[in-house]
Amino acid sequence: MAMLVPNPLHQALGDALRTAEPLLQEMTNGIDTPFRTFHSGGVWTGPAAQRFDAELAHHRARVRGCADAIVADLRQALAATPPEVTDEQARTIRARYGLA
Repeated sequence: MAMLVPNPLHQALGDALRTAEPLLQEMTNGIDTPFRTFHSGGVWTGPAAQRFDAELAHHRARVRGCADAIVADLRQALAATPPEVTDEQARTIRARYGLA
């Protein structure tokens, strides 16, 4: 049986997830804060404010949806990627994805 080594793709996906999660959380917090402030009631009122609110809510939903999808996709890819592979497979993976 061939000796198994750490899968470089599994490691790269784990690194990507650890890097992306805090950045995506920062993005969602960045739009959630003004959204909550706007909904506090004292910022702006009237028809133009209602239109702005609808647009802000739309953009907030898109940002949150994209961030959630990116994290879910990375987690799914990581779960589907074996943590160990043969040495030959590891070399092939490194070459294919340009990993060190």
